[in-house]
Amino acid sequence: KMDALGQDYVKLVLALGKHDDGLVDAYYGPPEWNVQEAGPLPELVAQTDALIERLHAFDGTTAPGTLEHFRHVYLSKQLIAIKTRAHIVLEKKQLSFDEEAAALYDATPPHHSDEYFANLVSVLEQELPRGDGTQTLSERYDAWKAKFVIPVDRLDAVFQAAIAEAKRQTLRWIELPPGESFVVEYVTNKPWGGYNWYKGNFFSVIQVNMDLAITIDRAIDLAAHEGYPGHHVYNSLLEQRLYRDRGWVEFCVYPLYSPQSLIAEGTANYGIDMVFPTMDERVSFEEKHLFPLAGLDPTLARKYYTIHSARSGLQYVTNEAARRLLDGTAPESDVIDFLVRNMYSRSGAAKSLSFIRAYRSYVINYNLGLDMVRSHVRRHVQAALASRAGGDQDEPEGDEMALRWRVFEGMLSSPLVPSLLDWDATAAPPVQP
Repeated sequence: KMDALGQDYVKLVLALGKHDDGLVDAYYGPPEWNVQEAGPLPELVAQTDALIERLHAFDGTTAPGTLEHFRHVYLSKQLIAIKTRAHIVLEKKQLSFDEEAAALYDATPPHHSDEYFANLVSVLEQELPRGDGTQTLSERYDAWKAKFVIPVDRLDAVFQAAIAEAKRQTLRWIELPPGESFVVEYVTNKPWGGYNWYKGNFFSVIQVNMDLAITIDRAIDLAAHEGYPGHHVYNSLLEQRLYRDRGWVEFCVYPLYSPQSLIAEGTANYGIDMVFPTMDERVSFEEKHLFPLAGLDPTLARKYYTIHSARSGLQYVTNEAARRLLDGTAPESDVIDFLVRNMYSRSGAAKSLSFIRAYRSYVINYNLGLDMVRSHVRRHVQAALASRAGGDQDEPEGDEMALRWRVFEGMLSSPLVPSLLDWDATAAPPVQP
């Protein structure tokens, strides 16, 4: 009965996707399911309610902590999200930023004050070169970053080297499906910086947006986030282990505006830390390989990443900008100024706003998703180490890094949603890995 419900869920998401462009991010199920005529939206909303009622019949039938329990919770949260999204499209009435984030992504985004960001900016100010004395802090940061732009004619060589290292590190710990692969395309006129289009059969198309200059840090970030062990691995393992091996058909479709996206984006961002667990390891690799390939001075790599780490503490700026813009508490010009005060260039701020207008509260999945995934992995590793120290013979062998990869691989291949994560919401986000 759960399998039949999963099939109806897939068909419902595909039908809703006919009314909501961009809802269906990936589909690799039976082709004939995706050509059926979509009914009117009110009818599809009623079908969503009916599926939710059918799912209630399974309440209490699965043991907590099992994949079957996770599957039940996953479908429940996914159905709430697609019902919310359908109402948004049907009624053309937007929710507040916080309401939308909770309903679509199963998470409550934190609030941060201007003073919180100002303190982080002051740290960054101490690290940046002083400039000529006439520049604003944002202009000083832009001038510094400009020294580390990858020339267009060297971009693919740098990316391919980053991808090769990310894949090498991933293969040390995770057995990937046979024949998995992806291709990289360079595109323009997109609201995002990079995108993984998963096509099924363990194959992805990764697109890199060339609208803005691409700095050296983006090579590893995109390689790990979009490729190994990020989106490409996440989608491949779900297809292999849940859709094919278990026959859980609901995993042949990926609705973008759903709790699955927080897991997808959070694990993809945390994948960068998995490939390079410490900043020293990353800097050493880039000094030796990526900086020379890009024609950049490798002696500046450590200073670059000191500043880059300080800048990463401002990751929640985008959420506050989105909250102010979408809730109408500040005009667009003020939101642009807010972003510029917090180390965005004018062009970068404009690009960020175009993403917010297109994807709205989706922005929480990158920063809150990262913090939730990072906390979940750390807490599970700490629990395993404590259990082993206490003499638990059932605890698997391996050092801390092996345990991290074991927990992380489980996240990539399980029907998780944010409310199933074990994380500490009070922990301050670390500035660097």
